[in-house]
Amino acid sequence: MQVAVISSASEASAARFANKTAIVIDVLRASSTIITALSAGAASITPTETVMEARTLQRDGELLGGERFCRKIVGCDLGNSPQEYSRQAVSGKNIVLTTTNGTRAIHKSLRAEHILIGALINATACAHTAVDLRKDVMIVCAGSHDEFVIEDGLGAGLILQRILDYSQGEVEFDDFGAAMLALWRDSSASLKETLYAGMTGRKLAKLGMGEDIEACSAVDSIAAVPRLNGSLLTISGI
Repeated sequence: MQVAVISSASEASAARFANKTAIVIDVLRASSTIITALSAGAASITPTETVMEARTLQRDGELLGGERFCRKIVGCDLGNSPQEYSRQAVSGKNIVLTTTNGTRAIHKSLRAEHILIGALINATACAHTAVDLRKDVMIVCAGSHDEFVIEDGLGAGLILQRILDYSQGEVEFDDFGAAMLALWRDSSASLKETLYAGMTGRKLAKLGMGEDIEACSAVDSIAAVPRLNGSLLTISGI
């Protein structure tokens, strides 16, 4: 198995995804929110790139989740905080979601044969699912405004570690993947401190969203693996 890591959504070239499994990571916060929502019983999530597209696709009875620059979009039912996507709020609901970086990264990965949503909170389950799909893997760090962010690198590194632990055959990483694995190994003992110190973490903390960082740093707290089926994200099944 070959595994490559892309530093941000802007670096994701469609041609690189053919016949591969993509794992999209936006630790703070879109992928963590998607995982939380579906594990809380949401029926499905439709990821969209733009606010206009999200509003157009929303149907009666569906929830609209929207975030730009870490803040909930006016008029949306929900923002991009995992805390908002409780079982009481989302159970049985279809959700249309647009975020600044995460949903864009999903759309950049559409040429992949399989698209999984990964984060720190479901790293082991995500890695196991990817290995079981028996395809080479592209891990896409969503980044922030076309720049790499450390939390996504940590998520990629942890998933790479879990792939190594679970895989029965050889795993080959590209150089950036090897660097992210080293980042995880060097920073895992001080994970929360590293997240808070990063660019996104500092911004969320300044906005009073420290609880989101806490929730998104809970390694392997959820075993659900969202997977794109057509235009909908649902819980994965091989």
